[in-house]
Amino acid sequence: MPRKIIFGWGCRQHLAEELPRWGTRVFVICGSRTLERQGVLDHLRRLLERAGVTWQFLTTISREPLVCDVDAVTGQVRSIGLRPGDMLLAVGGGSAIDLAKAVAAMATNSQGESVQDYLENVGRGLKLTQPPLPVVAVPTTAGTGTEATRNAVISSLDPPFKKSLRDDRVVPLVAVVDPELTVTQPPHVTASSGMDAITQLVESFISNRRKPIPQMLAPEGLCLALKWLTTAYREPDHREAREAMAQAALLSGICLANAGLGMAHGIAAALGVVAGIPHGLACAMMLPAALRANRTVVGRELAYLTRHALEKDFPNDDAAVDALIEAVEQLRADLHLPQKLREIGVSQEMIPKIAAGSFGTSMSGNPRPMSQGEIEDILCSLY
Repeated sequence: MPRKIIFGWGCRQHLAEELPRWGTRVFVICGSRTLERQGVLDHLRRLLERAGVTWQFLTTISREPLVCDVDAVTGQVRSIGLRPGDMLLAVGGGSAIDLAKAVAAMATNSQGESVQDYLENVGRGLKLTQPPLPVVAVPTTAGTGTEATRNAVISSLDPPFKKSLRDDRVVPLVAVVDPELTVTQPPHVTASSGMDAITQLVESFISNRRKPIPQMLAPEGLCLALKWLTTAYREPDHREAREAMAQAALLSGICLANAGLGMAHGIAAALGVVAGIPHGLACAMMLPAALRANRTVVGRELAYLTRHALEKDFPNDDAAVDALIEAVEQLRADLHLPQKLREIGVSQEMIPKIAAGSFGTSMSGNPRPMSQGEIEDILCSLY
């Protein structure tokens, strides 16, 4: 997890004091939606000037980062020339932060021609030999938790894939989590990013790599998200709801970084690659199915999670797991998220390819081994 986490309404003001502690020159990457918000860039510029650091604006990004994005921005940084005290500041959603994390790593590691050479299961399998540049992450969405993770998710259109650059040193040095920055999210972003956080909290809790600390944090995060996501969606200015969702997202990142994920994320990655489905939307689609598939092997763990997250007791474990599935499906309906794959542009012809592409790092953490045929059956049931 980050060396330092600053959390609170308006806490982005602390950037002025925080940045000089870690460097003297800042490369800035922003999400495009962040830049569209009136006054945000001017405010960021004033904070950087107050910090007394020099800064260089690199790029914006409006979608999940591609290999070509990382390579292009890395080329920018190298052409400018590195010097002691350089760092990256990422202000935006998960895409902006993942791009910054990958660029920070590639700027100091040049054994490969492309970031693809360092991604899991593709390219040359190269490892980082030099520490990345420090990254200060300022999330403007509440979902991915990438401000606290040791990977950056990078995609490619040709060949199609979605893989991680993973190294303990990729974790941002500092995470500045200001819930106020999430207030202007469009409702559909609040919904899908929130469902991503919920899926991460559930899957890290039942992962076959589950560990004690995530087991303590995930129930608290899930309780916050199930209680407050609908309010954040319906009332964008609701401070308590925004604070709760920012905390839940941060906890989800800490949990997944230490315990891994599972089937829902495995299939969600393939849905993104094959059908172009946004990640949070894909997670929302797959989580109930993942709960049903895994309850036979982690029913007791899911029941424990449910009792803490819903803050109520149940007559038996089966009733508790039923209640969790019902709560997730009701939440999905309240957020007006699609219920069927055909509603989001997935064709039946895509299903075998999606199933075949689901067996990446996330799926390896699933508590129940799944076959390609079982995944195809699940996808067909959701069509």
